[in-house]
Amino acid sequence: MQIKDRTFVISGGASGLGLATVRDLHAHGGYIAILDLNAENGNKVVSELGERTAFFETDVSSPPSVSSAVSALVEWTKQTKKPIGGVIPAAGVGFPGKLIDRHNEPIPLENLEVVLNINLRGVLDLIRLCLPHMTTTAPTEPDGERGVIVMVSSSAAYDGQPGQVAYAASKGAVRSMTLVLARDLAQYGIRAVSIAPSYFESGMTAAMSQKVRKSLEGVFEFPRRPGKGDDFARMVRHCVENPMLNGECIRLDGATRMPSRL
Repeated sequence: MQIKDRTFVISGGASGLGLATVRDLHAHGGYIAILDLNAENGNKVVSELGERTAFFETDVSSPPSVSSAVSALVEWTKQTKKPIGGVIPAAGVGFPGKLIDRHNEPIPLENLEVVLNINLRGVLDLIRLCLPHMTTTAPTEPDGERGVIVMVSSSAAYDGQPGQVAYAASKGAVRSMTLVLARDLAQYGIRAVSIAPSYFESGMTAAMSQKVRKSLEGVFEFPRRPGKGDDFARMVRHCVENPMLNGECIRLDGATRMPSRL
């Protein structure tokens, strides 16, 4: 799968790991459809990167919004004549909370729904709507490949922390469906891969307290630093370009393994 002259659909592409991926794939000749709720940031990115990018304001937790965005970006690909070569659903949120609190009250269901709707349903929704426009593109030689799905799991899918039950459930689901999706899409020449980053610098981790940051840094092996957007974007690019990467969830964590308590 070549990046040049292919369109890559990236949700959450106006900030964090999604934005790093936007920049990297664009630098390697890709056309980028950025889906994000933050219109101000999205339009700034398009102004900065230029004509091979387009922004579509999208709430990935809203099916009508996702549907409208996909319809619009498909029209854009018809204008550019650059078919969809990859989908990277990178929009995600964390909403910490145990299922039952210290007062013996259950967590509000809406707290769980926010995380699951964005991190899981939104991922599936975006992928399913993009697929009909990938399965009909001309396959590339020599393998007959049409595209790749690169999803974002998390180290929480393997060793989640207390209070991460909804987040771990959503990211564990992404990890679990990677092989199934690869098998479902094999007949079309479309691969499916997921990446499980640990503690990376992003908008979500920026909200952490200094105490939590220091605790996390104490469990790093090597390198002894948080991951950076460029680290993640390079892995996405490798997933796009290497045809033998398929059906696997790749840990991107510098050998970090989270303890049950920090």
